[in-house]
Amino acid sequence: MTSPFITGPNALYRNVPIEPEYFQPSVFVILNILRGQTTTVTTTTNHNYVIGQLVRFLMPAAFGIRQINEQLAYVIAIPAVNQFVADLDSIHFDPFIPIPLSATTLPQVVAVGDINTGVISSTGRVVPSSAIPGAFINISPI
Repeated sequence: MTSPFITGPNALYRNVPIEPEYFQPSVFVILNILRGQTTTVTTTTNHNYVIGQLVRFLMPAAFGIRQINEQLAYVIAIPAVNQFVADLDSIHFDPFIPIPLSATTLPQVVAVGDINTGVISSTGRVVPSSAIPGAFINISPI
């Protein structure tokens, strides 16, 4: 007689702890930036950001708009799958200089935060609006 197949919790080797080296931030290369009271960013590929997502800009000096480097901003609109509008006033910033994307260091926008933040309550984990699912991609080997 064979024993019945028991379903239940995952074995410890399949339920590994969350380690930072197994998560890859959602990073996208910037193709263009339109300055204004809000900043419209076009990425080279479709991004996975959502309204309320906090992002950080990484801008090499060769691309101009040096004032945006290391700035944090929230996504406030998504006009296209490869565009988003950030709540960053860039009217007085230098213009973005589109140089060939064969440069060694490219302008990037990086997601900040992850789904594991939030308040623990009697009803479970409640994710506040500033912690957006999808900020990190699980690249765990398991």
